[in-house]
Amino acid sequence: MRLENKKVIALVDEDFEDLELWYPILRLREEGATVDLVGKEANQKYIGKYGVPANSDYAFSDINAEDYDGILVPGGWAPDKLRRFPEVLEMVRYMDQAKKPIGQICHAGWVLVSAGILRGKKVTSTPGIKDDMTNAGGLWSDEPVVTDGHIISSRRPPDLPPYVKAYADFLANQ
Repeated sequence: MRLENKKVIALVDEDFEDLELWYPILRLREEGATVDLVGKEANQKYIGKYGVPANSDYAFSDINAEDYDGILVPGGWAPDKLRRFPEVLEMVRYMDQAKKPIGQICHAGWVLVSAGILRGKKVTSTPGIKDDMTNAGGLWSDEPVVTDGHIISSRRPPDLPPYVKAYADFLANQ
């Protein structure tokens, strides 16, 4: 399995977009990666926008980003909550500095905006946060997947197959 021995953080909070959290997790696990759900509290049940639960494995404060090979940020309304945690922004900044893959889809771009890592980067997101992305210095385009170095971004659930493939391909070659 090409992702065996790879470890990925999947951030989680209330009102995540169900498919945007679970589809990447399941696909990466299918290829052998360890994907840990990380939220404000460990062993906490978080509920997605459409009612699908996700139980966190660890709290933000329990993990060291240096022990991981990448990070995934789901969309939905969770990113507006996630970006308020300094630990989340530190994780994203660490992954950016280490050039480890950062996956973001839909509204997840808000977390990258708050982390201050978009200046000059080619990205996409839901069109609803296009202005936020461009005001943060991102070079936004309306495409299913945009990869700029280690930042892999996508727009919405229908784009999940090419998004997760691009993320898995980058992770495998890291």
